Amino acid sequence: MGEVITPDKLTKTFLKIRAKRSLLTAEFKKEDDKLQQQLDRVKQAMLAHCERHNVQSVKSSEGLFFTSNKTKYWASDWDAMHTFIKENNVPELLDKRINQTNMKDFLEDNPEKVPDGLEISQETSISVRKR
Repeated sequence: MGEVITPDKLTKTFLKIRAKRSLLTAEFKKEDDKLQQQLDRVKQAMLAHCERHNVQSVKSSEGLFFTSNKTKYWASDWDAMHTFIKENNVPELLDKRINQTNMKDFLEDNPEKVPDGLEISQETSISVRKR
């Protein structure tokens, strides 16, 4: 007959595996952070080379590196941004994503007002805490 798997054994095993994963993750993160710092220093040297020589790309026997510009936009005043979007009828300026907490709260307060096209999925999961 097989070994009886008790809730105590399941919990102990779960916590042991989680602790090992946390340790491995911390070790990986520490090493990865060092490598990322090294990459950042090399990128800065590459950028400095491009600026010093007034070029946007450099071809070498090992490969190519080049500069690129990335522009980011954000709102410091969301009320003004919402007004602007409504006045100019440009909802495409926003990402197509639903705020999960706000939708949950809205549906709890207004169960009769489920928007057409709203997809809902629920998932049951297990959480484990140490004593």
